[in-house]
Amino acid sequence: MFAPPRPGPELRVRFPQVAPSVREFLATEAGGAVLLVIAAAVALVWANSPAAGSYHDLWETTAGIGVGDAALSMSLHHWVNDGAMAIFFAVVGLEINREFTTGELRDRRTVAVPALAAIGGLCLPALIYLLFNPSGPAARGWGIPMSTDTAFVLGILALFGPRCPDRLRLFLLTLAIVDDIGAIAVVAVFYTERVEAGWLGAAAVLLGVIATMRWMGVWRLPPYVVAAVALWVTIYSSGVHGTLAGVFVGLMLPAAAPRREQIENVPIYVRALREDSTAARAALAVSAAKATVATSERLQYSLHPISAYVIVPIFGLANAGVRLDGHTLSTAVSSPVTLGVALALLAGNGIGITATSALAIRTGLGVLPGGVRYGHLAGAAVLAGIGFTISLFVTELAFTDPALAEQAKIGILAGSFVSALLGTLVLRYVGERWSLCSPGTDESVPALPPRPWRAPEPPPGAVVR
Repeated sequence: MFAPPRPGPELRVRFPQVAPSVREFLATEAGGAVLLVIAAAVALVWANSPAAGSYHDLWETTAGIGVGDAALSMSLHHWVNDGAMAIFFAVVGLEINREFTTGELRDRRTVAVPALAAIGGLCLPALIYLLFNPSGPAARGWGIPMSTDTAFVLGILALFGPRCPDRLRLFLLTLAIVDDIGAIAVVAVFYTERVEAGWLGAAAVLLGVIATMRWMGVWRLPPYVVAAVALWVTIYSSGVHGTLAGVFVGLMLPAAAPRREQIENVPIYVRALREDSTAARAALAVSAAKATVATSERLQYSLHPISAYVIVPIFGLANAGVRLDGHTLSTAVSSPVTLGVALALLAGNGIGITATSALAIRTGLGVLPGGVRYGHLAGAAVLAGIGFTISLFVTELAFTDPALAEQAKIGILAGSFVSALLGTLVLRYVGERWSLCSPGTDESVPALPPRPWRAPEPPPGAVVR
């Protein structure tokens, strides 16, 4: 005989889980962090080995592309920093685009805490650095400690597994997005040496072309890719850093969800393919399926693994090769550049992010639900002092003096290492001990009254006793 279901245990209020697309993004970032660590370690060992000369010779090798008289030639080091990193910044732009269009950044109260935290993590590190280097060529490095390396931070959080709330990961991802917006603006405004008006005008025309394609509803990727390559050439030739082309493209690609009729058309093409399997009908079916996914999401799906698993590790290999001999280390210990970068990364982010986040929560400007405690927040703020990728990137833009660049890189390595170690310890021993950021988000509530029960119909032919 069929029996009614028994009442379940009392229900608990839970906030929505992180979206699958965000989970995939976090997983890719965490995996890429492992390769970045390996690449940085290889670069350090190589640059301090008897074969150190080959390390520098490799990245100073000239390579070029051209058609006829038009040619572009740079060292491999510049191809990585100015060319390949445009793909990294395109992924950043695509993520910002998605979050503002369909993601977490649409909710003002959800974004308020990480946005204010990012401002604290941008301003205080720069101020600390300028306290050590108020003038002279060294002062140009104030932008070095301003950005958080998302891959490293998320990689460390992945080690904590379920003990680290999903909302803390989302908080750091949102903070990193706002942080990247600030870093991109700093690079564009303060680290551009010269501007060629003609090339800049050509870049503006190409941006207009991309905007027109978006307005016309162009959803295929090839036209945008062609326009993106041309945009990179014009922006690079104008004197502005070429990586900004990737940011512009990522921000401007269509990110809205497809119309319902596009999804409903897919079965029609699939049915036609089943009736007569031809190459033409297969291509139509594939195109119909692709049209149901936003253009920006399809490009991010293709580029993000390349960025995380190829470009960022190569960037680390090309830029982390710092000579660590006795003279260099003794100079770095007393160097205001090294000390300024290291302390700005560690204290600037730890204090700036924690203070502004707590202020936003206490004043009711925003919320941070989902089981996140102040101990988690403090640990994450210290971890945000890992500023590896973007910090190395800004170092190359800020300093033409190799000695200053080496001192800054040592500060980046030291500050990032201490931030990783101390942040891990805070999360491990303090994370669960402090109070919730939003009290009451994890409280039990009485079970819902059971719905009127009705026995299901027995299957045909069944004997009911």
